[in-house]
Amino acid sequence: MSVHGFTKPGPNHSAAARRTWVWRAACCLLLSAGAASVAFGQREPNHYFHSSRLPPGTIGPSQLLRGGALAGYFQPVEIRGPEGLEVSVAVEGQFDSPQPAPATFGMLIGPVYRLKITRIPRNEGFEVYPTIEVINRLYPPPGLENHFPIPVHFTLEELELALSGRLVTRVIYLEDPQSALPVPDTLEEQRYYEVRCDADPLKAADRLGRPVAIMRMGSRTPEVDSQSQRFLFHCPPLAKLDRPAPLPALRSGIEEVQPPVPRLDRSR
Repeated sequence: MSVHGFTKPGPNHSAAARRTWVWRAACCLLLSAGAASVAFGQREPNHYFHSSRLPPGTIGPSQLLRGGALAGYFQPVEIRGPEGLEVSVAVEGQFDSPQPAPATFGMLIGPVYRLKITRIPRNEGFEVYPTIEVINRLYPPPGLENHFPIPVHFTLEELELALSGRLVTRVIYLEDPQSALPVPDTLEEQRYYEVRCDADPLKAADRLGRPVAIMRMGSRTPEVDSQSQRFLFHCPPLAKLDRPAPLPALRSGIEEVQPPVPRLDRSR
């Protein structure tokens, strides 16, 4: 099973940065969903109601209107990054104590969570404040939800792009097994694709699977309003999750070797 994503570094508030758009896509392994294959020439044109350019908090709530087991579900999300990176999430009007990456949190589908990333390698003393919007959930085996979180990787390159004034947008999606690359993935490194600068990463992710989360990261600094808490997106409920115990090791083969079946000697 696999989850993948698309990332777009974009402009900040400066005029120079507004002329520069960088697109990238990040990929990781989790769960897979089936899809019926259709010849490309027979596909009807799709009209996409959503776009990755929409403000944070627009896509997630609209997904809840579709119904299903989405509302009230705390989807595990794992934050990873370079060694030494620390992450904290806005809770009850302020940022919680930082935790070393990797860190796992339970996030509701729909709201926007504001994060604080500190102790960035080669950039000590600087920090960024990305957002994560979970727009769908995964469906792992019952009781194993914490073993299959949505992975959100912060690469050093993307962190430095944000510090330089770029806006990085990453769309994480649940890949379609019919189009997945037959290569192994690791937790430490996340595969990524690059898309054209005139493409929408959300649409690209939708063509390859089912989008489940959007991460946006720029150079904006906190402008905390104690009354509105607009910068913190009103601090939605958050569940802190411990790292689960390792799963039992899988057997090397699908089936155990069975003794040969006795056969009658028909030559007599």
